[in-house]
Amino acid sequence: MATKAGALSTAAPVVEQQDREVVFDIFRRWGYLQASLDPLGQYLPPEPFPTPAPEGEFAAEARGYYCDTIAVEFMHIPSPEHRQWIQEKMERKAPKADQAHVLTQLIRADIFEQVIQSRYLGTKRFSLEGLTALIPFLDRVLEASAGCGVTKAMLAMSHRGRLNVMTNTIGRPASEIFTKFEDVDPRSTMGGGDVKYHIGATGEYVSPDGHVIGLHLASNPSHLEAVDPVVLGRTRAKQERIGKGGKANVMPMIIHGDAAFAGQGILAETLNMATLHGYNVGGTVHVIVNNLLGFTALPEESNSSRFSTDIAKRLPVPIFHVNSEDPDAVVRVATIAAEYRHKFRSDVVVDLVGYRKHGHSEVDDPTVTQPRRYAIIKDRAPLYQLYAQRIGIDPTKEVQAVQQEFLEDQKTATQAEEIPHLAELPDYWDPYKGCELLPEYEVRTGLPAERVNELVKRITAYPAGFHIHPKVKKLFEQREEMGAGTRPFDYGMAELVAFASLLEAGVLVRLTGQDSQRGTFNQRHAVMVDTETEVRYTPLSHLTEKQGRFEVYNSLLSEAAVLGFEYGFARDYPEALVLWEAQFGDFANGAQIIIDQFIAAGEMKWGLLSGVVMLLPHGYEGQGPEHSSARMERYLQLAANDNIQICQPSTAAQYFHLLRRQALRLWRKPLVVFTPKSMLRHPDASSSLAEFSRERFLNVLPDNEVQNPRRLLVCSGKIGHNLRVEREKRKDMGVGIIFLEQMYPWPEEELQAALDQHPGAQEIVWVQEEPANMGAFFYVMPELRRMAGDRAVLSVKRSASATPATGSAKAHEIEEKTLIDMAFGAAV
Repeated sequence: MATKAGALSTAAPVVEQQDREVVFDIFRRWGYLQASLDPLGQYLPPEPFPTPAPEGEFAAEARGYYCDTIAVEFMHIPSPEHRQWIQEKMERKAPKADQAHVLTQLIRADIFEQVIQSRYLGTKRFSLEGLTALIPFLDRVLEASAGCGVTKAMLAMSHRGRLNVMTNTIGRPASEIFTKFEDVDPRSTMGGGDVKYHIGATGEYVSPDGHVIGLHLASNPSHLEAVDPVVLGRTRAKQERIGKGGKANVMPMIIHGDAAFAGQGILAETLNMATLHGYNVGGTVHVIVNNLLGFTALPEESNSSRFSTDIAKRLPVPIFHVNSEDPDAVVRVATIAAEYRHKFRSDVVVDLVGYRKHGHSEVDDPTVTQPRRYAIIKDRAPLYQLYAQRIGIDPTKEVQAVQQEFLEDQKTATQAEEIPHLAELPDYWDPYKGCELLPEYEVRTGLPAERVNELVKRITAYPAGFHIHPKVKKLFEQREEMGAGTRPFDYGMAELVAFASLLEAGVLVRLTGQDSQRGTFNQRHAVMVDTETEVRYTPLSHLTEKQGRFEVYNSLLSEAAVLGFEYGFARDYPEALVLWEAQFGDFANGAQIIIDQFIAAGEMKWGLLSGVVMLLPHGYEGQGPEHSSARMERYLQLAANDNIQICQPSTAAQYFHLLRRQALRLWRKPLVVFTPKSMLRHPDASSSLAEFSRERFLNVLPDNEVQNPRRLLVCSGKIGHNLRVEREKRKDMGVGIIFLEQMYPWPEEELQAALDQHPGAQEIVWVQEEPANMGAFFYVMPELRRMAGDRAVLSVKRSASATPATGSAKAHEIEEKTLIDMAFGAAV
């Protein structure tokens, strides 16, 4: 009997533990549905569990962990280790918060907004009131991250609370923020600059134990989520600058609005980068400043599910929801989020649920669209008062001191005479120049023939025993002939030689895009694939021991996020050649916000330079509307103040010189390159070995083959080669053909010389493949008329059209024949 009793006593705890696990499993999965999250009690009411919720002692315990003011969604994570770690953090007594410190931060956050409201009434801003718990949240994330080894943090956020974060997190003096409201020295930003809630800021966080984290809040336009991939690209660049341990040292944190997180497509693209090899940054802390309102749109109008964060469930990452009027819970979640990111190098999502005290901005009246909600908000005490009452502290003296401090800062701002600069550039930007292009910035880009041949040999080498594809082997044999000077270079090889020459000089080269390793048109083969094992080999990574790093990634099927990432990478790696390649040129349409708001305008708005390169395949070959035009008219419309470079190199050697120029000269501007498709292998576009030793890229290719022509055709790209072929066929040397290789900045001097070389030509004709309402026509014609003197300036182009090109190959041939006939003298 004794033995039997012993067996029973041992079995009872096991059964009890099993019963507990069954109950707890239900709450781990579904507890978030019944948590108390909306401070106003208006939205997110409790929902029944899909599985009936049990009752009893275990259920009460589990409910305390998972159905209070913290809700966590984590059971969709496939890793048992990750789930177990979160369970252990949640299923324990909450650690004691430093409540006095939390209260101080809430006071500073609320009083900062109140001072602005009293001193700048009626001025547009985006207050944090109703969600001031963000400030202690950020503080705790940084403190915990400092303990995990983080030394730099890259932050991105939209408008709400941005000025508050600049002062209370980034550490900029409040007087600088108030000076922005004073709008001093307006003449210094005539035609440029940006509003105060778009600009970036740098600062430092110092933890209680003395650890320092360098902080940077990235500049961001009103396209709220557009900054997401940009800040990740910048983070990746900073991590790579550090090298080993970079992902532990540099942490990205993105602060979103609820409606934007649910609704902006670029956010979904960015989330997909989380674990991809070419884009991984060791985990991002995503924070939603959730006021359960999108401008005037209700939650049910903004997202199709219970939470705006549900889009993040596509990733195996935890999602924490926390009632922002429980600051102790907020800082607890902050600690867990920071530690989870550090331990698992994973994204983590935190949803701070609160409200918006005022309208979308403080000049907007929210009672028109949400009268019931704002009736509640009207009588709601500031969070610091609620918290002080809860923890039994009288905050009066501290409130008065903080208020007086901010009022003194505001007084200082009224006496300012200059606009403060809230951000400082890192030292690695010191050598690089912006503003206008000066002649002294030019560099020699040519290489001796023997040097090119040496590089070709290295590019075409591969390990013994590597099973190379027969077609690639044949291509490599042809490339060896190019290096030896017995075969002209095509674009693909010219590009790889340019890359190799830069890599040997220690330059980092990064190229991404859909199918960029092989090349959309089978032209690159930067990465070889073993036909038996599918092991990959990259010759450009095996040139010398001390070479620069070569990175080439087949990107996710995205334009906006990928281009944003590469722009960001180039922002913090100015020494590198960073290229993004569109599969077809007009696929860049999907990235137009990045192009308009960052690439074209970043220097003018924020004083930020970037050398990112966009490779946009362009050319009319009868392949239809979406595979013809890279929409060069759009880039030319964006061109002003020497902000970007727009080029269409017409030969392989020109492309080689252009890439080397971009990396080697210290003038850092984005470069838009209209690259060829069929012209990749066009005999007329190929180049001899000797052309690689030419001094530099030529902005204009004059016509040195004709004498005393009657008319000069000015063109760019493939159409020029077609015209040269036709001229040879017709034996008509009365027509000169000038190639405009760089359209912006406008090559005034070189083009004038090319025109003046043939003073007898009475007609100058701009010829383009694109329709009259597209291409460079609108941009080039006024310039040609100004430069032509008394000569007639005419044009040949397709008729204006709603689409870039015909979808019929035969119709295309008819159109092109007509174009060429007109260029050679038919009625224009």
